[in-house]
Amino acid sequence: EMSEMSERSKQNVAHGLAWSYYVGYLKIVLPRMKKSMEEFCRVNPNLLACSKTWKLHILIPLSCDVCDDLDKADSNIQYVTDLTETTLARAGTKKRVYKHSLYAIRDEENQLWHCAVEYATPLQSLYAMSQDECAAFSREERLDQAKLFYRTLEEILKGSKECADAYRLIAYEEPEEAESHFLSREIMWHLRQEHHEEMAILEGNHLHTPSTALDSEELNLQISVSDLPQPLRTDGF
Repeated sequence: EMSEMSERSKQNVAHGLAWSYYVGYLKIVLPRMKKSMEEFCRVNPNLLACSKTWKLHILIPLSCDVCDDLDKADSNIQYVTDLTETTLARAGTKKRVYKHSLYAIRDEENQLWHCAVEYATPLQSLYAMSQDECAAFSREERLDQAKLFYRTLEEILKGSKECADAYRLIAYEEPEEAESHFLSREIMWHLRQEHHEEMAILEGNHLHTPSTALDSEELNLQISVSDLPQPLRTDGF
């Protein structure tokens, strides 16, 4: 009965996508992120001066509208290069390649900030499901699923020692009226926060700057304790 209720409410969709994204991708690439950034910085010491930005910035638009080319989504975002690849044998595929792209973000003062950034790819599945009659996903249900995906992924990553300090989730709602540089400003806010965090650590201070970006409390989604992601069992079941 509980399973049928979960199926009807589609709560299992976002949970499954978040866990799959973590286990099948983030848990593989994030522990290698710092090393990849360090290798890049040895060759390009001036591009990533702030070590707090040495992480994967994961974009989570609640509309699930994912653009394949970031530089086309916002002209203030320009592709620079790819970081060092990770090659693994995975699920029968020999030499499967995992890599991340480095981008230059232009701020309001025409200064360039560099970071690794990409969309959370499972959002493409949520968007596709809302366009498919077989999935029967309404626009409102898609929004709820996007919020639940973010909340679930946030909880999973908070409990992951392997991925600690190797990521930054950037969840946002796009404005009703199109803004040509909304995305770059959103990313810039997080880069500046990371820069301030590093300065605070160096100076021995603690930041109390309130966040203007979305966090889990602002997503306005009621989730019971039983709905929250549970740790993977290791007893064989």
